[in-house]
Amino acid sequence: MSELRSAPVPPVGGDDHARGPAGGPVLIEYADFECPYCAALTARLDQLELRRVFRHFPVASSHPRAWAAACAAEAAALQGRFWEMHDLLFADQGRLEDPHLWDRAHSLGLDVNSFEADRRSDAVQARVKRDFQSGVRAGVVTTPTLFSGGRSWAGSIDLAELGRSVGLDQSVGA
Repeated sequence: MSELRSAPVPPVGGDDHARGPAGGPVLIEYADFECPYCAALTARLDQLELRRVFRHFPVASSHPRAWAAACAAEAAALQGRFWEMHDLLFADQGRLEDPHLWDRAHSLGLDVNSFEADRRSDAVQARVKRDFQSGVRAGVVTTPTLFSGGRSWAGSIDLAELGRSVGLDQSVGA
């Protein structure tokens, strides 16, 4: 995949969405909320002691609601609930239409009117676009794609190999 890159993966910044132990190996994840492989991988990654950084890569050509879902996650982030929305979106990918996004926002205790205005705002649209474009420049061609320690993994990812590559001592399943 490195031959497709025009730029390196941007370093982790203060506005990136990150979770996991601050001292753990950093893993940058480009994913699409409508991608079933991303949903399966996110559940497996939750088992690892990693500092996960999530970046949006909505593949509109195969996932028509992925962009709206990414914007919903960013709108939730403006109210401090990115990871909660992230988890809800991956938990039920079959319901990404507006009424279901509003239900999720309500269930998280978000101000739904602000959520709705924010997810359609230029700032949120620009954030999702920025993540997507950084992925394209870094050579992302499919989801999920992961980067850590100068290496990348894409598509069907062997978690045991990934764990060894990032220096995890724990045993991980495939």
